[in-house]
Amino acid sequence: MDLADITILVVDDEPLVLMSTVDFLQDEGFAVLEAANADEAIALLETNPAISILFTDVDMPGSMDGLKLSAAVRKRWPPVRIVVTSGHRIVDITDLPDGGVFFSKPYRHSDIAASFRELMSGA
Repeated sequence: MDLADITILVVDDEPLVLMSTVDFLQDEGFAVLEAANADEAIALLETNPAISILFTDVDMPGSMDGLKLSAAVRKRWPPVRIVVTSGHRIVDITDLPDGGVFFSKPYRHSDIAASFRELMSGA
């Protein structure tokens, strides 16, 4: 699978983290969409069926945090792979939807990209 065929939705309320992650993933060859909160993410998911991976921060303002967003995505869009990150708390695997992956911040961009490739290798 060509990386350009993998669309990643990055959700983070910290603009510099969002911009840095999006830039890196685009440089790696992924197609990337971005959202600053769960409401924006849901709107993008509703209009972009090509989204393959949700990469979301846990702690965000708005109607739901990243864990609730992950649960909603798993329910409405089961094929979407889910990767969650946080710099404020450790998320247990039992807090994630089936197949979800967690990374603590700060993370290395290369580790995230490798995880995305691995998640999509069976697609």
